[in-house]
Amino acid sequence: MADTARPVVQARGIVKVFGQHRALDSVDFEVRAGEVHALLGENGAGKSTLIKILTGAYQPDGGEVLLDGAPVQFTDPLHAQSHGIGTVYQEVNLLPNRSVAENLFLGHQPTRFGIVQRKQIYAQARELLATYGLEIDVKAELGSYSVAVQQIVAIARAVMLSGKVLVLDEPTASLDHNEVKKMFEVVERLKARGLGIIFITHFLDQVFAISDRITILRNGQLVGTKDLNQVSATDVVRMMLGKDLAFHQQVVGAAESVQGPKQVEFKSMGRAGRVAPFSLSLHEGEVVGVAGLLGSGRTEMARLMFGVDPADSGEVTVGGKSVSIRNPAQAVAAGFGFCPEDRKLDGIFADLSVRENIIIALQAKLGWFRALNHDEQIEVAGRYAEALDIRAANHDMPVKLLSGGNQQKVILARWLAIDPSFLILDEPTRGIDVGAHAEIVRTINRLREEGLALLVISSELDEVVAYSNRVVVMRDRAMVAELHGADIAPSVIVAAIAENTAATGGTA
Repeated sequence: MADTARPVVQARGIVKVFGQHRALDSVDFEVRAGEVHALLGENGAGKSTLIKILTGAYQPDGGEVLLDGAPVQFTDPLHAQSHGIGTVYQEVNLLPNRSVAENLFLGHQPTRFGIVQRKQIYAQARELLATYGLEIDVKAELGSYSVAVQQIVAIARAVMLSGKVLVLDEPTASLDHNEVKKMFEVVERLKARGLGIIFITHFLDQVFAISDRITILRNGQLVGTKDLNQVSATDVVRMMLGKDLAFHQQVVGAAESVQGPKQVEFKSMGRAGRVAPFSLSLHEGEVVGVAGLLGSGRTEMARLMFGVDPADSGEVTVGGKSVSIRNPAQAVAAGFGFCPEDRKLDGIFADLSVRENIIIALQAKLGWFRALNHDEQIEVAGRYAEALDIRAANHDMPVKLLSGGNQQKVILARWLAIDPSFLILDEPTRGIDVGAHAEIVRTINRLREEGLALLVISSELDEVVAYSNRVVVMRDRAMVAELHGADIAPSVIVAAIAENTAATGGTA
């Protein structure tokens, strides 16, 4: 291995501010020659912002970046690439309709008298890929090969154009076990050549399988940098979730088990490459919490339940009767509601009014031949805006002008207006102020008392523990535990998330 004591790239005291939001707050980070350094953190931790600063896409508002010990100011990613820093993303950013060789040398083709030397390109491409253990037809279109091969081609191109630091941003998200293993063989070769590699992933088993060190960010701040041989998977999960205080308290779920009739049941539901088959039933007046790290399959489970992604297998029953949930329209017809994780992208209709956002699901359920008149819309919107304390100057103002917490309550009001029997809430309290947060939690408890069945996904362990009758734990896109009674505690949840992680490296 190369000299692992020598930092290749360093970030010192990096600050990045967007408006009133401090995305990075005095963050330090370094990558050494010949190491794989995993950069970890949940949504909003600051990982992407830090990488964009290291690769020149963003300029820092404070601090400095050093390359081989000397301060640098990258103006854009091409500038960073010219100084040795390359990036490969989950979605391969190459041309699938061009040959492998053309993709490798795109923009850098060897020419003679202005004519591209194709024989030379093919020969060099074969020679280059052989160093990565890849023997393929370099004349074939890149898109004819698997995602894993395309990733390796992208890595080979990035290393050829940069050669000091390689950023791998979720490179294994779409790969199966054998493809991940092949990818890691490539990474080991690059380590041996002295490259510094930044590895961003949500799979902890892969972190322990390939990384030398980890740096964890949370809410734009540095939690810590550790050698992997000095920490356990449980330590890493605790650092990522920021719930150390909870582990010194005997916090257990306050809600008792619900023995009432089953409202909805999912039997052996699954989708290849997204989430392993799972079975789960929810009773009237029950909250089932879903815990797990980002990328564990939580959102994929919710999307499957609501028909956003149709299942490959399994069946759904509502009130004991089998129903088909192949799309959101069928889910709404069955009495399902879904508040998605990304409210701005998947939740609100930004340019529509508060009133229109609240009544749109009800109108879709009624059908356009039973259009709500203006007075009916005002009555429905007003009723739920008052119930949820939605604070808007008036209900005809664009919803995009509301605060994040009020936008979240508008989405919740939309689904309550259809009088659902089953409601899915994906990170309902993320990114909202303390007052709105408390109001959402009170609403969850009130809806349970009124007999609604709820599935609530949250990264806030204390929150999940406080309102859940049961908690299911997701890991590696599979349901791995179902907790009841006294087992609904932060320490038990973390143990289930971390269980066997360090021993199962290399799975996707």
